[in-house]
Amino acid sequence: MTRAEENMEIVKRVRSFVRGEDGQDLLEYALLVALIALVAYAGVQLAGQSVAKIFNAIASSLSTVA
Repeated sequence: MTRAEENMEIVKRVRSFVRGEDGQDLLEYALLVALIALVAYAGVQLAGQSVAKIFNAIASSLSTVA
């Protein structure tokens, strides 16, 4: 098999993967995972800010007591 034939075989396989339903399912799952990751990241950021405020309030209360 020549180099050009090997390249054409790879192109055919990629095209069949993209056109097939398995490729679409994989893309849908990847998008779903990305969306879940973004929501989780935003949740952690918001919770982190709230927790930081709480710890800063506790630290300032402790510094005035000591």
